[in-house]
Amino acid sequence: MLSAFQVLTTVVVGLMVGVELSVAVVVNRILDALPGDAGQLGRAHGGRMLGAAMPVWYVGSLALVAVWAVAGWGHHGNALVVTAGGLLVLSVVMSVLLLVPINNRGRTWTPDNRPADWKQQMKRWDRLHLVRVAVIIAAFTLLVAALA
Repeated sequence: MLSAFQVLTTVVVGLMVGVELSVAVVVNRILDALPGDAGQLGRAHGGRMLGAAMPVWYVGSLALVAVWAVAGWGHHGNALVVTAGGLLVLSVVMSVLLLVPINNRGRTWTPDNRPADWKQQMKRWDRLHLVRVAVIIAAFTLLVAALA
């Protein structure tokens, strides 16, 4: 039973990594290349949509890893799971303190009400997001290694 749970947890975290990586390296670049205000409007919509889904995914992933760490206490590779959990905690803290405030502003912007520095704020979000993606990739890698 533990093995199935470990696989499920790894898949859930891996899918989260895939979504966040695609936002970082594909989606936002596509949006930034759109003409006129389309990119900013797309980012605002994405901020609303993913802003609702990703907190559940991050906290859910962290909860799954915590259950794995407790259930697997004393088993081979559990230190990797605990470290992965620590990295997921870091990603949640980064999100709440650094990324969510920018996202909360950006998701309300329209061409009529956006601030003059909106592009700089989005670039800051992109840089912070890349760091967060690196953190969750590391967590995912540790979970995969713990399965081996």
